[in-house]
Amino acid sequence: MQSTIRPRRSVLFVPAANSRALEKSDGLRPDGLIYDLEDSVSPEEKPAARERLRDHLEGSAFSGERIVRINGLDTPWGTEDFLMARGAGVDAILLPKVETARVVRQLVDALKDTDAPDSLKLWAMIETPLGILDAGSIAAEGQGRLGALVVGPNDIKLATGIRPDAARSEMLPWLMQIVLAAKAHGLSVLDGIYGDFRDTDGFADECASARRMGFDGKTLIHPSQIEPAEVAFSPLPEAVRWAETVIAAFEREENQGKGVIGLDGRMVERLHLVEATRLIALRDAIAHRA
Repeated sequence: MQSTIRPRRSVLFVPAANSRALEKSDGLRPDGLIYDLEDSVSPEEKPAARERLRDHLEGSAFSGERIVRINGLDTPWGTEDFLMARGAGVDAILLPKVETARVVRQLVDALKDTDAPDSLKLWAMIETPLGILDAGSIAAEGQGRLGALVVGPNDIKLATGIRPDAARSEMLPWLMQIVLAAKAHGLSVLDGIYGDFRDTDGFADECASARRMGFDGKTLIHPSQIEPAEVAFSPLPEAVRWAETVIAAFEREENQGKGVIGLDGRMVERLHLVEATRLIALRDAIAHRA
């Protein structure tokens, strides 16, 4: 379980090359913003976008989690992106197209050699066949710095040539592999974008599917997707009531030393107490965010 619960139900991509998008993002209320220096920025715009983002972050009033997606370190822009993000006071640096644990280790070591605060995390995008195959090793390499895995579905489709149906049936084994890797190492895991922001029903269906698979939230491309994503990934009222009941039951003097108790006709173990505590912590974090 994550040592600190942060709601990551809705994390919106913001293109750093777009001044208007940067300005408008300050007035939005998703759980997080990913300021993008990679795919949404053309090669000739990348240096200027980096400086524009640096200036924006200095005066940003956004109160949620702030993440910068840099270009890969094997590109002409990656190192400068990393240095800018490291010094910008953001919460996380998102690494694109991570395929091996070595990439994560490289940046973990780079942060060790600086005065970067412990609170600065790395996030890793899993969006290639090699990344999916090595997701477990990537998730294990974080040494406390890695905070989340993020699915990149469009790149996965392009790299594999699959044509998934609306339910993403052909991708489910790969998505679950990424979820399993994240959960095994106490990381958040975010589902990828849904490209047609006008298709509200399709987006709602994909959010519901991702929630069932164990994703903690979804990356977004449009502000209109924020509210439905937050509804989909927030604890249900009945789940909160059950969690409160489980916690109260284990707090009773006669149950404090027990590993298993009976509750409302059901067998409840201490693992259910762990999950109930996590759910209440998430509820409280969401309330604090609001």
